[in-house]
Amino acid sequence: MSNITIPSFFFFFFFFILFSVSHQVLSKFSHVQNPDLVVQDVHRSINASRRNLGYLSCASGNPIDDCWRCDPNWQNNRQRLADCAIGFGKNAGGGRGGRIYVVTDSGNDDPVNPRPGTLRHAVIQNEPLWIIFKRDMVIRLSQELVMNSHKTIDGRGASVHISNGPCIKIHFATNIIIHGIHIHDCVRGGSAIIRDSPQHAGHWEASDGDGIAIFAGTNIWIDHCSLSSCNDGLVDAIHGSTAITISNNFFTHHDKVMLLGHSDEFAQDKNMQVTIAFNHFGEGLVQRMPRCRLGYFHVVNNDYTHWEMYAIGGSASPTIYSQGNRFLAPNDRSSKEVTKHEDAPESEWIHWNWRSEGDLMLNGAFFRQSGAGAWAAHSRASSLSARPVSLVGSVTGTAGALNCRAGSRC
Repeated sequence: MSNITIPSFFFFFFFFILFSVSHQVLSKFSHVQNPDLVVQDVHRSINASRRNLGYLSCASGNPIDDCWRCDPNWQNNRQRLADCAIGFGKNAGGGRGGRIYVVTDSGNDDPVNPRPGTLRHAVIQNEPLWIIFKRDMVIRLSQELVMNSHKTIDGRGASVHISNGPCIKIHFATNIIIHGIHIHDCVRGGSAIIRDSPQHAGHWEASDGDGIAIFAGTNIWIDHCSLSSCNDGLVDAIHGSTAITISNNFFTHHDKVMLLGHSDEFAQDKNMQVTIAFNHFGEGLVQRMPRCRLGYFHVVNNDYTHWEMYAIGGSASPTIYSQGNRFLAPNDRSSKEVTKHEDAPESEWIHWNWRSEGDLMLNGAFFRQSGAGAWAAHSRASSLSARPVSLVGSVTGTAGALNCRAGSRC
């Protein structure tokens, strides 16, 4: 019988986490304007790990799910979800502290004068709101859904699809959580007047047909959504967006999956920091999982089971830290490489800091590392502690929108 008490166990466990994370602290690197922000996020991840110790009752290995999914009364404590974010977007509070708004009307989408009870009416309000759905519904939007700050779209307890129209736009907004939604078959929207607050409606240019488009957004968390078959990207983040976590999602049947960074010349994207964790990149995907520019990207504990061109790519010297992912190369011999250095000759991209650590390469997959500092500490500054790659199957096994029903565990 061990003499270690339960409090002692958590004491030693915490200091093990502290030791592990401390070895991943950022030193100095030149191509990101504010490296101190990365260091601050690493320090906060230590505190987040300690905070989550009290929630580890499912022991699935997925720290987000272990934080809330074990509770059979989750529907009575929905806003606890906001305490479960990790990575660079972990400070996304969404509508925490606000009232519950129940969407009852799946039709009648009016982009100029939204009707109460519709999703559009909910997301444009100025106050923090936690938005849920009365029943299963399919929402076909007539124009992009332009979100105001401090909102959570929480699909738990219903099967909610946003499809066959323009989809979600996060534009100069902060503190957004999108959880448990099916987003697919999104199309371009025309030039139109769209309301973005109760006080303002303005002219918007035609949209690209993204599933979720983030434009100058901060503190964004996209979790447990299922995304497929959109006109442009499934998730795109551009124009200085940062502090983003994309986790537990299921991506399928799409070409250009995820673009992070507006252009090689848009210098503000040097400050972009994105965590991509616990996602399943599944069948029918071609490229951009993600495609990165300029900023810092932690790609951790994802399962890649299909790509036709490449999985992770980028241009303009982004820092990419791939950690504990499982890459299953397609049988086509020409597409075994995980990575693609774009829009630059080898004499240039050989200096970009792209690092693979603890990744599992299957069926001939290989990751082309680069950068004179690819083995230095600054390439290993992580936004969360990775799980062993042997756990990837379990931590991503329920990626995508969950079948949650009131009165039972999700």
